[in-house]
Amino acid sequence: MRLYKKYLTIGYLILFFSITQIQAQSDFYAPEAIQDIKIYFEQDNWDQILDDLYVAGEKERLLASVEINGTPIDSVGIRYKGFSSVSVDRAKNPFNIKLDYINDQGYEGFQKIKLSNVIQDPSFVREILSYDIARQYMPASECNFAKVYINDVFWGVYTNVEAVNNDFLAKHYGNNENAFFKCNPEILDFDGDNSNLTYLGADSSAYFPYYDMRSDNGWNELSQMIEVLNNDPNNIETILNIDRTLWMHAFNYVLVNFDSYVGYAQNFYLYQDDNGQFNPIIWDLNQSFASFRLADASEYFDGFSIASAKTMDPLLHYESVSVYPRPLMRNLFENDTYRRMYLAHIRTIVEENFVNQSYYDKAQVFQSLIDEAVAADTNKFYTYEDFQHNINTTVTDLVEYPGIKDLMDARTDYLMSYEGITNAPSISNIESPIELNSQPFTITAAIDNAENSFLAYRFNGNNIFQTVAMLDDGIVDNGIANDGIYGATIQAESNSVQYYIYAENEESGRFSPERAAYEFYSITTPLNVGDIVINEFMADNETTITDENEQFEDWIELYNTTDNDVSTAGLYLSDKLDNVTKWALPDVTIPADGYLLIWADEDGSEGELHANFKLSNDGEAIVLAYAENAILDQYEFGEQTTDISTGRLPNGTGNFVEMSPTPNATNMLTNTVEIQTTGINLYPNPATNTVRVELDEPANQIEIKTINGVQIQRQNIDQQQNIDVHTHSLSAGLYLVYAYSENGIRVQKLIIQK
Repeated sequence: MRLYKKYLTIGYLILFFSITQIQAQSDFYAPEAIQDIKIYFEQDNWDQILDDLYVAGEKERLLASVEINGTPIDSVGIRYKGFSSVSVDRAKNPFNIKLDYINDQGYEGFQKIKLSNVIQDPSFVREILSYDIARQYMPASECNFAKVYINDVFWGVYTNVEAVNNDFLAKHYGNNENAFFKCNPEILDFDGDNSNLTYLGADSSAYFPYYDMRSDNGWNELSQMIEVLNNDPNNIETILNIDRTLWMHAFNYVLVNFDSYVGYAQNFYLYQDDNGQFNPIIWDLNQSFASFRLADASEYFDGFSIASAKTMDPLLHYESVSVYPRPLMRNLFENDTYRRMYLAHIRTIVEENFVNQSYYDKAQVFQSLIDEAVAADTNKFYTYEDFQHNINTTVTDLVEYPGIKDLMDARTDYLMSYEGITNAPSISNIESPIELNSQPFTITAAIDNAENSFLAYRFNGNNIFQTVAMLDDGIVDNGIANDGIYGATIQAESNSVQYYIYAENEESGRFSPERAAYEFYSITTPLNVGDIVINEFMADNETTITDENEQFEDWIELYNTTDNDVSTAGLYLSDKLDNVTKWALPDVTIPADGYLLIWADEDGSEGELHANFKLSNDGEAIVLAYAENAILDQYEFGEQTTDISTGRLPNGTGNFVEMSPTPNATNMLTNTVEIQTTGINLYPNPATNTVRVELDEPANQIEIKTINGVQIQRQNIDQQQNIDVHTHSLSAGLYLVYAYSENGIRVQKLIIQK
């Protein structure tokens, strides 16, 4: 058993402290680095132009050029971003920079830069510290600091926050084609519901003022989710990622981040994944740690105090009747298990960041990093002394900004003694198989102080976890009954499984691992050479097939030669023999006797099946490997012909030959050899359970397809001329039998009678 995180984990050491990020950090967002971003406007009155564009509210941009860490980029589009953080009376406003405004260009793969002006945060670290914590438990933006210059004048220290856009979605969800919404009302109603997901009827136009659709379509999907959430919450799991939602609520309540769904029901996104579930994504964390102190509870509309923030009830939206509707909280908390899971997530966040004071160590490191730049920032909203003090103590400006440590030390004490967080079950001594085979397997654990427990598992990293009860009955390979050892048995459906365990009593719940379901345990049986092969590729695709964005790109087809589903977790694909781990395949399942098509286009922003390399039509190599010394398959090729692929013949096992492309289908030499109906006889025909295929020359493979070309059965026959093919599993009807040889393809009609 090994601990596995949702995204390929890269551990790195910051000089001042050590942290492990959920996903690989780019250099542009590395938290230990300050970016230099220089903006150049041609107009002397650029600020007036940007003010006018912002007031007009049409999100138009001003053309400019930028220089990022010494790299010049021309023809970018710039506008202000945000709501309360922008003012025509301020010099230091937040920027939204679109690098591909005119040209197809970016920086380190990013096309949009969002720079926040650190308003309402004298400490300067609320946003970067909050995102650093959030990324441990859910997909969240990367974030660091930038020194911004305008026409070579130092304009100040900004936070550099990764945009939640198509690139973000592709990185975290494997695609960006589904329904995607930013949940911010057009006009914030300080006495209303805003983007709280209240059901407003089946007419999707009712939701237009509260949700900004960022995808090509999705209004019907959003309104259906909202209807189920409000009117049929028992089935909400079918269209909402419950666990991800509970993590968001736990994060917001622990950090008293009320400029969110909790307070005015805003500042979050929703994305519907390929499973049909909507996933909430947090956004805009500059007022976390109680910098924003207005809540939707009526007694807090005039603002709650710092003292109240320290003891803010995490079940306020469940226990209090004096709140505006928040169905994304209340309707989940009505479920006893969901409520206990939510409190378990709160415990994890508090224990892993605040009990051990790691948040405080990080905050000090971040401040040390920008200390000199903040001192030189003449456009900042607070004094340098305020910056130095606000990590520890309250700073008073127009409002009181609580000292982060003063707030969180008290809040930690309060939460760690909260009923439902205390008295949790314990989960230990987890035992599981080292490897999987096609047989059922059992996972056991020692569980104490629990009344119910379950094992959640899946065989594909993109699928929904299924659950099965863990029992202490002495039957499922778990010792003797009532000995505290609980077990569950499941049938292996792949060479890889991901799982976690949850246990609860009447008060409290606990996960193992604690960060589940974002983090989970994994068992993987390594594949053998020949299990997955490079089956076909095209290095010069001009008119053949397009990807999901209708672009003609290079592609590589992998084929699963086995009779079982296999996982690509831990596999790499490369075009370099001296760098075989160049691109990590996403964790997807290739069905038995099935295919996986990879686009070699250097454009991971288009989805998880887009590699970070292209193929050369002059010739190079393709390598499939686990690691440098664990190569599963490789092929070196020469100059390629436009719109002609190179593939194995026979399919999956033979040598590589040039051929007409057959992506996601059986390789055939249809470009040079016609399909013939002579030289093949079937006996008997009609057949029932067996048919004998008699050929005029040896063949390598027999296939049976429906009359519409759907493959039903395939059998490798290794240069045989006469072969008996079992047909007992076929339903009555008309089929086509194909025989593939070195010289061509024979086909004959077959009638099955039952």
